[in-house]
Amino acid sequence: MSVFTCSSREFTRDVGAAKRAAAQGPVFITDRGRPAFVLLKIKDYYELTGKQEVSLLDLMDSIPGGEGIEFEPKKARFKLSAADLL
Repeated sequence: MSVFTCSSREFTRDVGAAKRAAAQGPVFITDRGRPAFVLLKIKDYYELTGKQEVSLLDLMDSIPGGEGIEFEPKKARFKLSAADLL
């Protein structure tokens, strides 16, 4: 596992490069030369915290004040037909 460091200015200029580096290991983002943030793959974050990945349903259930809201969407019904390319 590699560890990368970049300044907040470098991070702002090329977020994509920081994301690519984070695929190889943690990226420390410095502010005035001192570590301020760490960019990690979500898998690595979950391993560090000992948590499992949260599902969208779990996340929605955790919204305060959302108790008692029922949602029963109707099934989508559509008919497929062959395309006329002429």
